[in-house]
Amino acid sequence: MERNLIESGHNLAWEYTSKSVSSWGGMKMMKELMLKAGIIEKLKSMPFPYPRSNSGYKPEEIIESFFVCVWLGGARFAHTAIIRFDKVLREIFGWKRVASVSTYTRYFGKFTQEISDKIFPDFNGWFFGMIPMKKMTIDLDSSVVTRYGDQEGSVKGYNPAKKGRNSHHPIMAFISDIRMIANAWLRPGNTQSSSNIYNFMEETLRIIGKEKVGLVRGDSGFFGDKFLKYLEGSILNYIISVKTNPLIKNRILEIKSWVSIDEGIQISEFNHKAGVWEQERRIVVIRQSIIRKPKAMGKMLFKDLEYHKEYRYQLYVTNLDLAAKTIWDLYRQRADSENRIKELKYEFGMNGFCLDKFYATEAAFRMVLIAYNLISLFRQGILNHKIQETLSTIRFKCFAIGSWISRKGGKNVLKLSVVPNRRDWLDGLFAKLADFGPPFLPDSA
Repeated sequence: MERNLIESGHNLAWEYTSKSVSSWGGMKMMKELMLKAGIIEKLKSMPFPYPRSNSGYKPEEIIESFFVCVWLGGARFAHTAIIRFDKVLREIFGWKRVASVSTYTRYFGKFTQEISDKIFPDFNGWFFGMIPMKKMTIDLDSSVVTRYGDQEGSVKGYNPAKKGRNSHHPIMAFISDIRMIANAWLRPGNTQSSSNIYNFMEETLRIIGKEKVGLVRGDSGFFGDKFLKYLEGSILNYIISVKTNPLIKNRILEIKSWVSIDEGIQISEFNHKAGVWEQERRIVVIRQSIIRKPKAMGKMLFKDLEYHKEYRYQLYVTNLDLAAKTIWDLYRQRADSENRIKELKYEFGMNGFCLDKFYATEAAFRMVLIAYNLISLFRQGILNHKIQETLSTIRFKCFAIGSWISRKGGKNVLKLSVVPNRRDWLDGLFAKLADFGPPFLPDSA
């Protein structure tokens, strides 16, 4: 049926068609990546919950289509509908059909703690085993995910953005060197940053191999004698931000010798033994003048002291025998984990995919992080860009390609609508995918 909009001042007629056309022909690249990396075969081999009916959806297809939903911008289970009626996507990924929204929610509802404890460490251990790095830097971080309901584990706790709101409080272990996530747990909203950190670290070390961990970094939420003793007993190097108290403040005031390392920036150090500590530990102190460095990071610890009130302070405890400035430089690189968290929240829907059952929500949360790692692999292994582009940029440049399926020589062919001057670039990406495979060696590895 032809329609015309002359009355609105635009004379271009328009009409409907039943031809199957997709906006997402570039997702063929992610299908190739997963095939070359062995992701689908690995998913098939894992003990996922299985539908009771023989006519039910295969677990690997539910999970793969969930990844695709995340990559295309989905942030709620309701958004899985965007791929259900896209016949071109179904052809690209070989799905005979795509699950309904309720099928996804019922499936993730089958996950229990026992299932998650088997599935995710196994998958991540296998995945990172294909990245032959000698040493990795692990950044521990936690975040707050605000919830708007009464889901399991969603309770009031530390929530600076939405005070008084229920939340979950996930903990994550980032691999700084390759911008990926080794491990993550969802936790109730009233959980402290370091709660259950020992079991989390043990699982993380099993995933990537303790011998590969060159350095552990964490914010002041992980500062405490028990955790420091754990790292020392595990023979792991660490730099942890210090949580200040009156005793430590007094030690700062006692410092007589400061070394100027830049205009308005001074550094010093001292050995400190708190009341419950069995040994002294090295603490590095940086102070920056807010007069010369108005945007300096750190805390103003001495607002009432005339000389000291012009400085912001940062303190780090470490067992590394390196120059104090090197310690500071190493820790500052940890800021990248904050960028990863923002990307997870605003690009990958980490805040969404929430269900009533806690372990159902955690399973979806941890699946999102696998989807993130696969995009990170695509960024570094295929795009090979020095600037780490966001998922929305990759979606616009690589995935959003008009496409349809045609027949040629008795076979289905994916037709991609691409202007000639972009075809060489896309050919280059497909050529890289054709040669892609483990072991993976991202540029930063």
